Amino acid sequence: MTSDPPEQLTLLRDTVRKSRTKEPAGITSSLPVARIAVDLSLPHLDRPFDYLVGDDLADAAQPGARVKVRFAGKDLDGFVLERLAESDHDGKLSRIRKVVSPEQVLTPEIADLCRAVADRYAGVLADVTRLAVPPRHAKVEAEPLRCDQPPRPPVSTSRSEWSPYPPGFLDALARAETPRAVWTAVPGADWPLAFAQAAAVCSAAGRGALLLAPDARDLERLAAACTAVLGEGGFVVLSADLGPTARYRAFLAAVRGNARVVIGTRAAAFAPVANLGLVAMWDDGDDSYAEQRAPYPHAREVLLLRAFKQSCAALFGGFARSAEAAAVIESGFAAELIADRTVIRTAAPEVHITGESDRELARDPAARAARIPHRAFEIAREGLKTGPVLIQVPRAGYLPSLVCQTCRAPSRCATCAGTLRRTGGSGPASCSICGRPAADHRCPECGDTRMRAAVVGALRTAEELGRAFPGIVVRTSGSEHMLDHISGKPALIVTTPGAEPVAEGGYTAALLMDTWLMLSRPDLRAPEEAVRRWLNAAALVRPARDGGQVILVGDPSDIPLQAIVRWSPEGFATREIEERRTARLAPAAKLAELTGPSVAVTDLIDRLRPLLPAAAGLEVLGPVEVDDETVRAIVRTPRAAGPQLARALKEAQAARTTKKNPGSVRIQVDPPSFG
Repeated sequence: MTSDPPEQLTLLRDTVRKSRTKEPAGITSSLPVARIAVDLSLPHLDRPFDYLVGDDLADAAQPGARVKVRFAGKDLDGFVLERLAESDHDGKLSRIRKVVSPEQVLTPEIADLCRAVADRYAGVLADVTRLAVPPRHAKVEAEPLRCDQPPRPPVSTSRSEWSPYPPGFLDALARAETPRAVWTAVPGADWPLAFAQAAAVCSAAGRGALLLAPDARDLERLAAACTAVLGEGGFVVLSADLGPTARYRAFLAAVRGNARVVIGTRAAAFAPVANLGLVAMWDDGDDSYAEQRAPYPHAREVLLLRAFKQSCAALFGGFARSAEAAAVIESGFAAELIADRTVIRTAAPEVHITGESDRELARDPAARAARIPHRAFEIAREGLKTGPVLIQVPRAGYLPSLVCQTCRAPSRCATCAGTLRRTGGSGPASCSICGRPAADHRCPECGDTRMRAAVVGALRTAEELGRAFPGIVVRTSGSEHMLDHISGKPALIVTTPGAEPVAEGGYTAALLMDTWLMLSRPDLRAPEEAVRRWLNAAALVRPARDGGQVILVGDPSDIPLQAIVRWSPEGFATREIEERRTARLAPAAKLAELTGPSVAVTDLIDRLRPLLPAAAGLEVLGPVEVDDETVRAIVRTPRAAGPQLARALKEAQAARTTKKNPGSVRIQVDPPSFG
């Protein structure tokens, strides 16, 4: 057997290698450069990069498509932003390695919006596009979603829910104009139906609508109203609660224009609605609209940017009014949409304030057992003759915090100093942090072993009410078990704030307990949040002409309680923004919260100072310790200097990442809470 000479072996290997290696396609002659948003979260690399488009990818690599590109020796994901005839880059360009999907999921309008959101919140584009475009599911893309049929016309053209208000907003919407309004709904308004009717007006004018609800419960109500007004298939529901596959299916339906109307929670704020004519949001003060991922945008601000950049109408509705919504009116971007005072008074329940002293409790043994003032107890008893009564308790649990029976000093765990609590009607108190029982607890101030409730939780309240009202059904609604709807039969419904179910025909009465607790939260937004929660609950009560009554248990001199009595959310919001202007707090000022290791936060502040001109009015508060490893600082400027502050923060952060300085700093512009 003879062996091949070395020359023949070399020739054979070269032949096999060439046969296995595919020659790269040529560069397309039509718009050969693609500008790519590469998936990079580093501030100093937050810009698009140019790549060449091969002939084989020319048709698929269209704006909005997902691609793979080579960057710093790695294959990274990206989106095509645009196609260009030439690049302004002087060096050699790499080629797009692969088109992951030709589906154009990042439309030019949404890409522009993502850039604006990133700039407003001192973030990077890649973080915002992750919020805007859900992860890909190839099987869903292969499904035969029809997009060749025109959107269906609305089933109903009624404007019944808008009759208490001036007609100008809907009339302008019907003419395909761009009205913007902050809508203060009358008590008892069916806001889901009102939103659906506004969307129908917009759809009939040939434009799309985007409607946001704060949570899954409200979204379910909105979907039911849209089904009645727009018909089955007349809208798309887009929410993170749908799950990855269903969410991507709904997202593609919106991208492909299967319906003119998209509804959802904050995840839908970036929904790609074709020919957008209206963005609307209910209860913009709800903290569920604040994104928990960088750069932490608020859905309200996203919709405001959309209304401005895409020239569409905007509607921000609620029974209450946030300070931010009041600032939008003050800026002139939106007008106030509110019914006449006589209409509001006719629709509102009768509201009273009663004290919560032991003297009031002592007047009735049953009321004392339930820790309800006598007047509130009597109103609940009267209301139960004709329907359900709502009792709002600001704390969940049984006895969530205990104090000394004698001196009222907080009862603390001897091991870790955590708050002592009771989780049921029997057994010793236990620590809320370490869980240790405190059977031998003794007050360190006075030595008394007895404890009493600092505040009664919803479960304990329900238990005592069951004893006080024998024969009456008592139901609870809270984070662990939430009711959506109840019948109009007599019952006591004990809820925590925000968990109130809708009652058929409305509640006959509502008792809003321990108002002091909601006002004493260590948050400067506590009064605004309390008013919002109380108005949302009180709006579920029947009008005064039908016997509806609301009792606020608290100090009659508290301004937030007086706002409920007068049913004046607009007046309270105006007062709130004036106080914040005096204190230089958002939204009257631009704030950013910096959180991280002390060295990193200090370094970022030092880099920030020279980047802002003296006219920007930069002020630094802190840093203060959060825990052993973390500090927090607040930087603020006048509101007009907000864009300068965001740019400077991003530039300072980019300088740190370029130098690879140790420690990560979390930047949150306009934090939803501050205390």
